[in-house]
Amino acid sequence: MNSIFVFRWYSLLLGAALLVMKLTALPVNAQVKLYNPINLASQKEIADTLTEQDIPTGEGGFARDYTVNLKAGDQVAIDLISEDFDTMVMLIASDGSTVAENDDGPDGSTNSLLFSRINEDGQYIVRVRAFGETSGGKFNLKLTRLRAEKTEQAQ
Repeated sequence: MNSIFVFRWYSLLLGAALLVMKLTALPVNAQVKLYNPINLASQKEIADTLTEQDIPTGEGGFARDYTVNLKAGDQVAIDLISEDFDTMVMLIASDGSTVAENDDGPDGSTNSLLFSRINEDGQYIVRVRAFGETSGGKFNLKLTRLRAEKTEQAQ
């Protein structure tokens, strides 16, 4: 009789534990995607805000990422303007390496202007961040593709 009592309690506890696990587990498709860069392909100019909900840089600030597909031979100009923080822009290849970065533009302001020639086709990351420990604010990001004109040489 004692073993029947133990078996029933064991079955009851096991059933309760399985029920709790089922009720608290999220389905795979309902889990939150933590890294979700914004696609820059459909729009070449964005007005956005850098906040403390963005990616921590490990240096006290935050960053926001945008993806863009570029082709070998493309020349790009990336212009980042903000009146709220000292901007910094980076162009990152699909392997995670930094292609180019800029802190202060040539006009002497704290805005950023980056020029780069693309060596291989792929998806690139344009990273917007604040220089130093600034938390961020509103900004305008503009990506312009500059292509060299193809000219025929006189023979």
